[in-house]
Amino acid sequence: MRDLIIIGSGPAGWTAAIYAARANLKPVVIASQVEVGGELMNTTEVENFPGFPEGIMGPDLMAKMQQQAERFGTEVVYDDAAAVDFSGEVKRVTLGSGTVEEAKAVIFATGSANRKLGIPREDELSGYGISWCATCDGFFFREKTIAVVGGGDSAMEEATFLTKFASKVYLIHRRDEFRASQIMQQRAFDNEKIEVIWNSEIAELQGESALSGVVLRDTVTGETRELAVDGLFIAIGNDPRTHLVHDVLEISPEGTIAVDGRTSRTSVPGVFAAGDVIDPTYRQAVTAAASGTVAALDAEHFLAALSDREKVVASA
Repeated sequence: MRDLIIIGSGPAGWTAAIYAARANLKPVVIASQVEVGGELMNTTEVENFPGFPEGIMGPDLMAKMQQQAERFGTEVVYDDAAAVDFSGEVKRVTLGSGTVEEAKAVIFATGSANRKLGIPREDELSGYGISWCATCDGFFFREKTIAVVGGGDSAMEEATFLTKFASKVYLIHRRDEFRASQIMQQRAFDNEKIEVIWNSEIAELQGESALSGVVLRDTVTGETRELAVDGLFIAIGNDPRTHLVHDVLEISPEGTIAVDGRTSRTSVPGVFAAGDVIDPTYRQAVTAAASGTVAALDAEHFLAALSDREKVVASA
């Protein structure tokens, strides 16, 4: 049986692994089969992570974090957590392959998932004109007309990045102002390839085998109009990945895993949580990494106390 299992391989997971491995806890990271590195794998240049004055690409940052964790002895399993059992002192995590990993403690750092528009044919056209990842799919839209929907930093970043490939980028937002940081907004406003469409939402997707356009609905007047586009990139936010623990751990009103104050302690002793899965507010790579540090230290203290208790019982 292991001391510590870490579920998730984003900034929180890798940072927790670095600290735990240096504490000789010999952690194993359940890193996923297809989503290793979390949401930063879909990010272009990260300019606000300390230590990289020239910026760093999201996938490169994740690769460096993984290398650092492995340097100190972290074991990495490329599989997905399919089910968890935290009911006893031994915590069990069942993987997609059917393998069951057991440990005295678990850090849950599964991050967040891209939010969908929730309109008909969205899943059907995913990969056929609809995408949630500019760095993954931007190349396929060279000299094409595309649209980005959203109003936060991610939407600004996606739109700006996509101008490297597309001939025209529409930036669609349901309000009359963005919530993105001023610097990200200004980059979008200054880019001659980007045209902002205010007070609009996507009501319908057009196209048979591939996306050919969208129907926009004016959020003020209710009027609709068609907009021809070859691609649509959705950047409207993320939701915490808590589906595995909805009936296992206490969930906050915001949908994140509830923790005790500034700690990472969940409602189940020996189970800790870190990163975007506990953070409905800030959701930055650096805050996720800091959260991973807290989780590793909390887990280390829990395991030390558990070891002391086992020694007392053994000597009784």
